[in-house]
Amino acid sequence: MKLAQWLKSNDISAREFAARVKTTEATVSRLRNGRAQPSMELAQKIMTATGGAVTPNDFLDFSPSGQTGEDRLTGSRILLIIAGGIAAYKSLDLIRRLRERGANIRVILTRAGQEFVTPLSVGAIAGSAPYTDLFDTHTEFDVGHIRLARDSGAIVVAPATADLLAKMANGHASDLATAVILATNSPILLAPAMNPSMWAHAATQRNVSQLAADGLSVVGPNEGQMAEANEAGVGRMAEVPEIIAAVEGLLDPHGVKPLAGKHMIVTSGPTHEPIDPVRYIANRSSGKQGHAIAEAAARAGARVTLVSGPVQIPDPPGVDAVHVESAQEMLAAVQSALPADVGIFTAAVADWRTENQATQKMKKKNGIEEMSLSLVQNPDILKTISNAAERPEFVIGFAAETEKVIDSAKTKRRNKGCDWIVANDVGHARGVMGGEVNAVHLVTEREVEDWPEMTKDEVAERLIARLGDHLAQNKASA
Repeated sequence: MKLAQWLKSNDISAREFAARVKTTEATVSRLRNGRAQPSMELAQKIMTATGGAVTPNDFLDFSPSGQTGEDRLTGSRILLIIAGGIAAYKSLDLIRRLRERGANIRVILTRAGQEFVTPLSVGAIAGSAPYTDLFDTHTEFDVGHIRLARDSGAIVVAPATADLLAKMANGHASDLATAVILATNSPILLAPAMNPSMWAHAATQRNVSQLAADGLSVVGPNEGQMAEANEAGVGRMAEVPEIIAAVEGLLDPHGVKPLAGKHMIVTSGPTHEPIDPVRYIANRSSGKQGHAIAEAAARAGARVTLVSGPVQIPDPPGVDAVHVESAQEMLAAVQSALPADVGIFTAAVADWRTENQATQKMKKKNGIEEMSLSLVQNPDILKTISNAAERPEFVIGFAAETEKVIDSAKTKRRNKGCDWIVANDVGHARGVMGGEVNAVHLVTEREVEDWPEMTKDEVAERLIARLGDHLAQNKASA
């Protein structure tokens, strides 16, 4: 049962229900109207509060346009390409889930893919035998690879291996999968899956960036434990519900992308303020939240300029990344990227830098037990851009606080001149900086929305969806 139906049948207001599940009335209203998707934690609370009448599965069909997954997938023609990676086992579940939603599925199983899943198992689940050979005499008598390329509403490559990505980026057509991809005009979704070292390699990142520039969509990869023993990092194929949500976006008949045509600047990561050639002042920011926001904005149709401090994570696909070290460099990069429609300032910029950077390594001296550094304030990037002549239409800042989080964020929003502040508690015990989860408060001019703990990817998706709704409402009322 949908949440809206349950609330109506039980005559419960959004405010009352929000109190039951410990969230905001605005959040319940968005969930009720199909304009948001809850975290799994909140979905479980909703299931408990409704006595099991509303389950987490009732939110799987979420889409920003308010359409259901069944509406958008029923009758669709999807060509799934399964390449040679251990994650191919997930593709069997992906086929089943897509067929449950009414999609017509055809499958290309590469030669390497057959080392992980068999044509028999794929055919049994898909309902028809997979295509495996470019030179199959039974299918190529009528140029079968061209027919496959043109008869598909969307093409999904899951898993997309490093080898296949390289071939695609360079226009190869040496097998059935690459020939179809080269011949199609249909939208293509890539779900990369590989060892973290392979994903982080410059060649792979270059190939993914090229494919994104060519107009292909990317979902994942995620971070976590790999199938190989003692291997973990970014490289896990996106989970099936994530891939299905991305497929729904590809098949949206209206091409709904809430930030299409918008230029967005996102800052991310820490800054490093040099003390001498080997030492610097920094903080624990990993850049994960800022990078997730940049990626979510790109998926929502925005042209994204990501200005990143020094981080150990790859650039998100589909963004223009500018790498900087210091706060002064970050400000200059942001100003160079203007004009922009939206600015989201997620970076944890160092407030201070040394007044005079030593040109040589500073060394200890016998008999001297103390060392002092003279510090000066760094430029306030958020305040500078919020009050600039080329100020973006909408500016969002982040407030990392360790006490009086909401009060401090309200004050910061007023003092900086930005439209929204996303505030979180970064006390060391919470492990937010460098961690995988976040619990934030969205502070606007009128209200404070308390969001439940979510992954940083979920925070990014919710923030971008919230931003898209706000900009659409402003446009409608203008």
